[in-house]
Amino acid sequence: MAKVLTADDILPLVASLTPRERVRLLWLIALPQGSDAVMYQSVPPSRDEFSADEEPLAWDAEGWEDLG
Repeated sequence: MAKVLTADDILPLVASLTPRERVRLLWLIALPQGSDAVMYQSVPPSRDEFSADEEPLAWDAEGWEDLG
């Protein structure tokens, strides 16, 4: 289980940010919640974030053999 961070843990990290990074952090905190669009603009998805090991349509075909 991940350790829960307190303000005492986070404040030194924020203090070490450059002024530009602090502005970006405050901007991200102030954004309305519920949309990931801004996060994907600031940090694009990695190559494997939306990849799959299987053929894209293979999972759609599974389980239909017994019907009909």
